[in-house]
Amino acid sequence: MHDQTLIAHLMSQVWFQFGMVTLLGFMTGLELHGFLEERKGELGKDEKPVRFGTSRTYTFLAILGYACTVLDTSMHLYLLVFAGIMVLLAIFFFHKLQVRQSSALQPLVALVVYLYGPAAVLQPAWFLVLLFVSVVFTLNARPLAHQILEMADRQEMLTIAKFLFISGVILPLLPRTPVSSYIPASPFKIGIAVLVISSISYAGYILKKYFMKRQGFLVAGLLGGLYSSTATTLVLAKKTRSAASVSASLNAGIIAASGVMYLRLLMLVVFLNPSMLRNITIPLLILGAVALSTAWIWSRQEKAGGKQDSEMGKSNPLELGVALVFAFLFVFMIVLTRQVIMHFGKSGLDILSFTVGFTDIDPFILSLLNGNYQGVGPEQVAGAILIAAGSNNILKAGYAMVFGKRRLTKQATVLLVILGIISLIWGAYISREW
Repeated sequence: MHDQTLIAHLMSQVWFQFGMVTLLGFMTGLELHGFLEERKGELGKDEKPVRFGTSRTYTFLAILGYACTVLDTSMHLYLLVFAGIMVLLAIFFFHKLQVRQSSALQPLVALVVYLYGPAAVLQPAWFLVLLFVSVVFTLNARPLAHQILEMADRQEMLTIAKFLFISGVILPLLPRTPVSSYIPASPFKIGIAVLVISSISYAGYILKKYFMKRQGFLVAGLLGGLYSSTATTLVLAKKTRSAASVSASLNAGIIAASGVMYLRLLMLVVFLNPSMLRNITIPLLILGAVALSTAWIWSRQEKAGGKQDSEMGKSNPLELGVALVFAFLFVFMIVLTRQVIMHFGKSGLDILSFTVGFTDIDPFILSLLNGNYQGVGPEQVAGAILIAAGSNNILKAGYAMVFGKRRLTKQATVLLVILGIISLIWGAYISREW
């Protein structure tokens, strides 16, 4: 506590603030100078780079901003000088346009540097440092920006914008009260559920599509498990049709997808219903660890695991159509689960969990985590989740056997059946124990 008080006292000292602003202004000028030197080669032979001063110019800009803030706390002097700087920058930019150089980077950096003064006086010290780091990062991110522009699909950018609008603007405005007695979940909870599962799936989708295209089948399985372990198993099983011999890496990818599925279920519990962690954390971690460690051991048997298949993750999980279908399935599962519990009790829930496992389990799992079902405690919900995961593994074992060469996918098929049976037994035990 004494150290924190000492630091806070130091940050409030005028001499320290002045030194910080001056130093960061000078370093920003040096960074910008280096950036412009690197861009010299992009200009024509007869073209000369037009620059707004040197590193000293940006140092004086930072000092000027700080002095105006300190000398006139009403900020009138600061704004008056700001208007003058804007005129100078406008003249500078007009001159750049005359020589066909349209970059506005230098004026923008100059404006940020002028903000260093008020940032040091009016905000905590970390905000001033954050401004400086942001400028440095942006100046050095040019190659990355070009790489993203080359790889990115413009339609995906629009999809992300729509998704952010819905999650950041529409979602907070949704009612927090349950829709009706038949749907024991509020529109806000439904939106949160769709947002969480779509975000987790999107992380795997982006990694697979843009950053790990050429990785082996083990990585394909790991990332595919974030998106859909069932779809990943189907795609990798089909790959064995063109294989001449047993591929340990293909079997590793299939098992890795199911291992990640257990961890993804744990993530959903953490985000949506952390009160259930006591009942389900251990089985999900153990089953996931067994699958992932086995997949890693198998993958070590081959030096090269092939390339990731482009069929996995074709559909963007943030697309509004996908999200709306998922929301509909989620609501349907809530209604169905409630009716089953009302008429058949806990036994009906176990049977429903087993049956749903042969389809897409995500809507059902989310309905369990978000629904408020009378007469069903966290132990029964945890058991139902494990039962659904178990039957889903048996479904994937069937996919591996039917859509792949049986002798080539035998290892993965057997282990999926074993994991499925253990999940079913463990889920039934948890549900019945209480």
